[in-house]
Amino acid sequence: MSDTEIETALSAFIVLSAHLYLLLRKNKKPRQRRWWMTTHHKTRNQYDGTRLLSNLIQEPSGQFDNFCRMSSIDFEYLLQLIGPRIKKQDTVFRDSIPTKVRLAVTLRFLATGDSFKSLHYLFKISPQVISLIVPEVCKALCEALRSFVKMPQNEHEWLEIAREFEIKWQFPHCLGAIDGKHIKIQSPINSGSEFYNYKHNFSIILLAVADSDYNFLFADVGTHGRMSDGGVFNDSMLYNKIYGPDSFFPQDAPLPDRHLPVPYVFVADGAFALSKRIMKPFPGTPPVGSQNRKFNSRLSRARVVIECAFGIMTSVFGVLKTNILLQPEKASIITLTCVVLHNFLKKSQHSYRMYMPEGNIDNVLEEQQLRSLDQVPIRTTENAREIRNEYASYFYSH
Repeated sequence: MSDTEIETALSAFIVLSAHLYLLLRKNKKPRQRRWWMTTHHKTRNQYDGTRLLSNLIQEPSGQFDNFCRMSSIDFEYLLQLIGPRIKKQDTVFRDSIPTKVRLAVTLRFLATGDSFKSLHYLFKISPQVISLIVPEVCKALCEALRSFVKMPQNEHEWLEIAREFEIKWQFPHCLGAIDGKHIKIQSPINSGSEFYNYKHNFSIILLAVADSDYNFLFADVGTHGRMSDGGVFNDSMLYNKIYGPDSFFPQDAPLPDRHLPVPYVFVADGAFALSKRIMKPFPGTPPVGSQNRKFNSRLSRARVVIECAFGIMTSVFGVLKTNILLQPEKASIITLTCVVLHNFLKKSQHSYRMYMPEGNIDNVLEEQQLRSLDQVPIRTTENAREIRNEYASYFYSH
């Protein structure tokens, strides 16, 4: 046979094979479901998530507040805020899951970190549907509450934050406390060691700034867990906001009863590089009563606000204590939702006492109780050292 005849025969064979495959596929009977709905789900009409919420609201002992981590008034406010975004249409086959239940499922997941399978037994909704509900509602909450987490937009707002830091924490010219937190997740698909951190687990990093009252001013989440806090900061939007031309920071001014103008700064731990805008402790353990020791004591007292903010948020939203069994993109959305809800509940008149009960904040450490912080050897500029020395001299004399 010639080459032309061989090519013709192969082409005909391919066409006939494709035609036979389509015929067999067309005549193939669809796989029958073993169950259209499980018995557990069939009882949804008798007792479902809507009835559960109604019973909790009517309970006088405050069980609803513990279940959803907020008052029923704030729950209804959020429901009105995001209801149109998460509402689904009923079909001829079945009714859609009510928006109230969708919000309750998400809040319960954030509060406990339970698996979707566990929530399925509580709300009588399949785990597959819950896996779609939670990210969708979290995105809606982040968009609706984004105004609760924002950096100051002008010099006057920055000065107000600095004034509060000076009154509450005796650290003048402070614009906020910066720190990072590891959020544990399951090993991402095909990620190698990108998310493997020094604590020997997989994580993403939450980088945040807090004001003097434990409110978040900025949050950036999703960076690989193998990076240090300083490395995350250098690659974040926060770095551009602090050192960019549109920062709107107040002009340099002398500290009280001093003459040398110094910039307004953020306080951080030893993982960050010392710079004109970032103050970190002196390395090692300075002698008791020394100028450097006094500076470290005052800086640690101001920096505790970001640690307390992380602690308050984690104590309420138990999902941050667990190993989140989702990929980094969805875990980032869930973490950011906890951040915006933290500020929302802190500023709420109806949920504040539940969210921050008395005695929930750590006491400020005395100077003799301070422990030395781990330092990262980073070369700093002479100007940054001079600024830190001016702060240290001021604290030593006050």
